Parts: sequence; C-alpha cells; structure tokens
Amino acid sequence: MNVLIFGATGGIGAATARAFAQAGATLTLSGRDEARLQALAGELGAQARPADLGYESHVRALFEELPAPLDTLVYAAGAAHPEPLAGADPAQVRAVWNANYFGALWVLKHGLGRLNAGGRVYLLGARPELVTARGFTQYAASKAALARAAEIARLEHRGLELTLVLPPAVDTGLWTQVGRVPRGALAAGVVAQAIVANCGGPAQAELRVEG
Repeated sequence: MNVLIFGATGGIGAATARAFAQAGATLTLSGRDEARLQALAGELGAQARPADLGYESHVRALFEELPAPLDTLVYAAGAAHPEPLAGADPAQVRAVWNANYFGALWVLKHGLGRLNAGGRVYLLGARPELVTARGFTQYAASKAALARAAEIARLEHRGLELTLVLPPAVDTGLWTQVGRVPRGALAAGVVAQAIVANCGGPAQAELRVEG
C-alpha cells in the first residue's frame, strides 16, 4: 500500500505515519520542518518530501515527483493561532487558512488524479461544537470550509472515497498555540489507529473517533 501523509511532523501526522509503517505500508511523508521530517522518514524507512502547503506550486511539484500512484492520502496538517476577531493578525490568519484549508485544496486538486482505483483520502477536520469558542473564528471557519469542500469534491469525483476525520480534543503540539491540553484529550495514536483500521473497511463520509 502506497501512502502519502501531509503534516507528517505534527502529532497526528507522525502517529499516523508510524501506524501505517507498522501495517507494512510504503510511505511518503511531507512537512515544512525538514529536519524533523528527515528524522521521521529515516526512522520509518520512508521517503521525505518537504513542502509548504501554502504554495500550490510546492504541492504540484510534490505530486509530479511521486514515482507511483497512491492507495491512501492523509491530510493531517493544521494550525489554530487563536485570537480575538477584533485583533486578527493577517499573517496568523493566512497561516491558519493555508494549513487548514488552502493546503488541502491544492492537495485535492493535484492529488486525486494520482490515486489508484479505490484509493482513500482522509482529511483531518474538527467537530463544530468543539471549536465554537472565543478566539477561534479562523480555525472554526477554515475547518467548516474544509468540510464543505469535501462534500463538493465527492460530487465532482464520482466514487471518490474521501473521509473527514472528526476526533475530539487530541493531545498534540497544536495546544501550544492555544493553551493547556484539555483533560481527557485523546492520544494521537488513537486517531492514527482509527484511520488505519478504517482503510480496511467500508468507506464513509465521516469518521468520528471516540476515546
């Protein structure tokens, strides 16, 4: 199984890479932190493909360089950077939308044609009821946009097996942008194992991961 993971140096991305490696997958990993990416790829015997997902040209070039079609594509990149709407910083807004929405858009645009028949796509979304909070205008809006884009992608690509992954709070480094990790947050490995297990079963529009 050929698997490509975007956001592989993040908590969920790295855990998903390790879970797929344990399942015997052939891995290609992408992320912006080249040093961490190379270290993870070396650990797992994977190919490393650094990319800044805010640039369509980076994503297009990555897919053009892939040696073989894909069976599974996982988009685990994400950013939060919470701040009051009245003080929204343009650089922070762009960072959130590039990670949560535009990067996924470019990946879908250039990646769907690289999937084998029956290939799976997993996008890390967010449960609306968990992100409707002060300071989360951009995070909530970008994740909502991602969910709607996934719906339209299924309409435009008949038979596309695209799953929006909806975990509760997960204990990852993303919380350094937000504050302390919530009590009861899931380990990233739980989400990773749910994705890998889902690959072996029927496709579904949403995968709600529970503790």
